[in-house]
Amino acid sequence: MIRPMIVCLHGPESTGKSTLAEALARHFDTIWVPEFGRAYCEQHGTDFSMADLVAMAEGQYAATLAAIPHARNGLLLLDTDPLMTAIWADMTFGARDPWFDRFTDVADLYLVPGIDLPFVQDDVRLYGDEEERARFYRLSVEELGRRGLPWVLIDGDADARLGKAVAAIAAAGTKPAA
Repeated sequence: MIRPMIVCLHGPESTGKSTLAEALARHFDTIWVPEFGRAYCEQHGTDFSMADLVAMAEGQYAATLAAIPHARNGLLLLDTDPLMTAIWADMTFGARDPWFDRFTDVADLYLVPGIDLPFVQDDVRLYGDEEERARFYRLSVEELGRRGLPWVLIDGDADARLGKAVAAIAAAGTKPAA
């Protein structure tokens, strides 16, 4: 089986990653992998440990591997990946488990939604303060840069974000479904 191109939404919470992943999956007639950590926190709460973050990253990665055979049109979309969980460790604990730096099965392209949308609080979001959001965004982009991974800023309203994301994916080699 040929591995599909994997595109991951990457960045702070409440930036529209899930909404955009779902819209892109419809546009490209493929599937997307939801955020494992959200479901984990909804079940176990947000008072998590480093071991919990590693478990979330491992769960996200397992869900990604399970989805690969079901991807269509040469594309799989991820709401997040273990690199994002590493940033959660950095934000929450100021350090990360070595597991995160050993993780190398990264996406082919990262789409980073800007922090230009208003923060919407819910039961599992933690970093809504303007300074925290800016730090979360900065750490997210720095991680991609440190690893030399391709990424594109996706900002603006919902329509602009979708258009920029579609263009970025098409430029990386995947065309919309006919």
